[in-house]
Amino acid sequence: MMQTNQKSKYRWTICGLIFFATTINYLDRQVLSLTWKDFIAPEFHWTNNDYGNVAAIFSIVYAISMLLSGKFIDRLGTKKGYMWAIAIWSVGAILHAFCGIVTSGMLTGQWMVGFAESKEIIAGIQDVSKVINISVTIFILARVVLALGEGGNFPAAMKACVEYFPKKDRAFATSIFNSGTTIGALLAPLIIPIIAEKFGWEMSFILIGGLGFIWMGFWQFMYNKPEDNPKVNQAELDYIKQDLDHIEPVGQEKSKDKVSILTCLKYNQTWALIAGKFLTDGVWWFLLFWFPAYLSSVYDLKSSDFEGQLAIFVLYAITMLSIIGGWLPTYFVEKKGLDVYAGRMRAMLIFAFFPLLILLAQPLGLYSYWFPVVLIGISAAAHQSWSANIFSAVGDMFPKKAIATVTGISGLAGGVGSFIINKSSGMLFDYSMKTQMVVFGFKGIDAGYFIIFSICSVAYLLAWVIMRLLVPKMKLIHI
Repeated sequence: MMQTNQKSKYRWTICGLIFFATTINYLDRQVLSLTWKDFIAPEFHWTNNDYGNVAAIFSIVYAISMLLSGKFIDRLGTKKGYMWAIAIWSVGAILHAFCGIVTSGMLTGQWMVGFAESKEIIAGIQDVSKVINISVTIFILARVVLALGEGGNFPAAMKACVEYFPKKDRAFATSIFNSGTTIGALLAPLIIPIIAEKFGWEMSFILIGGLGFIWMGFWQFMYNKPEDNPKVNQAELDYIKQDLDHIEPVGQEKSKDKVSILTCLKYNQTWALIAGKFLTDGVWWFLLFWFPAYLSSVYDLKSSDFEGQLAIFVLYAITMLSIIGGWLPTYFVEKKGLDVYAGRMRAMLIFAFFPLLILLAQPLGLYSYWFPVVLIGISAAAHQSWSANIFSAVGDMFPKKAIATVTGISGLAGGVGSFIINKSSGMLFDYSMKTQMVVFGFKGIDAGYFIIFSICSVAYLLAWVIMRLLVPKMKLIHI
């Protein structure tokens, strides 16, 4: 029998489950970015702008889904809400595999064909514009389903984190499960291009998409609220519930009380989170969606080549440094005596300076592509550290019943920012290639990337200043 005088550690098992869900989440969304340039674009004749449209629509639907999912999960509960989210996005991921068959079917009326046959049919179609328009539309529809499900990941993850961790530990727990984004991005270039090369790009969507259904089985049998979980003893439960300001009165969690979006928007804290996500989320999404294409376009490194896979792997391996993002605020609180918000903001200011290194990526890239790989990797690690803390800030300032809703609101803002940068990037890259524009000595698509990198580099400092102005000091919200 478990001794009650020594607290159990089941909260870290829950953190591990969320980590794996987040890893699967990012594997699923990475499949397209690692296959479009070298496998999908040649088949469907896509341009940068076409891919930019697909990525941009995903971003905005994902953002809207985060907002709606927040309310959905707050009402349905963490366990059921997470199950629904991952089921929907896994189906959406697998649907991508059949976009070629649907495209050929819509163009010729031949529906009962396999993957190889659909490729032959599409290759024989003379009107390339129809192939582009239909294929982009079908991929967007599949991407919409994926986005609707994936938008529920972080609201559900943060709600589970708040349920299982006291606020002083949340940034560290968040940085652990949020590192699943990095692990997913790290594993993706090692797995996906190989599957696409050997078995076709369609199988990469099917195999990676199927992982979510395996996770659902573990979640169903392993997750319950800590007070209802036999794996959590009284000592651990007392530790989890130590924040008196976040302990709900008895029965309140089961009440019909609703926190509306408009109510949340009345507070400066919500707008600070909106600003922080709007200005910075697009940077990560840009790197996630465009870095493989950047290596291919600028350095002729394909995602299916060993050098390209190694470069992407190294970039995301560097991003693993983001684990420091969860530890640093705790250090400022416990060792320097700062309150939670002050410690978090000081840490975020430090992280905000690192993306300035992206300014050097293109100039030093003239000597070796390893310079942008390393510099962008460090900046991506800083983003993940920033992201872990901005997610944790929601739990610092808002009661449990509003966590997923506020996370969804800020996620919507981040998605809008991501939509803007993805759509603008696709248009800019095609324009820069067509006109061979010159910016600070960089020509063509190199100039396009230099412009986007410059915008990304200053986004975090601007976001930090706005957040600090809106919320100079920690203040708990009582709704």
